[in-house]
Amino acid sequence: MSKLIKFEIVTPERVVLKEKITQVSVPTKQGEITVLPNHIPLVASLQPGVILIKKSNGEEDVMSISGGFLEVLKNKVVILADMAERAEEIDIDEVEEARQRAEKTIKSEQHFDRERFASISAQLAHELARTRAVKRWKKIKSLDK
Repeated sequence: MSKLIKFEIVTPERVVLKEKITQVSVPTKQGEITVLPNHIPLVASLQPGVILIKKSNGEEDVMSISGGFLEVLKNKVVILADMAERAEEIDIDEVEEARQRAEKTIKSEQHFDRERFASISAQLAHELARTRAVKRWKKIKSLDK
């Protein structure tokens, strides 16, 4: 029995991560799931949130995603994400500004059509996921010291 999972997370722009890991936790539309070696095959829709990856050397990696799809095969996990970023790549000041802009837009506009509301809601969910990823990553790094 293999103790490692081939893991790959891909966006339209780039391969964000490709390596062997011991487990990954992802936010699906049905709730958060953790995939371990020898997991049953699965396909799921992802929602904006935080991905926690445990590497073979014991280190943890944190990423933010804005949605996409997860495919689990025998000891292989592929995530096709709309957007994905490693927590250490995220500029928290930029995220806070974007979140404030989205919240201000929601408060200031009296009437939204469905498309506009969905767009702003998705942007806000993405920025909140990025914030949670950075906070989780900082917590892990502080525990490592």
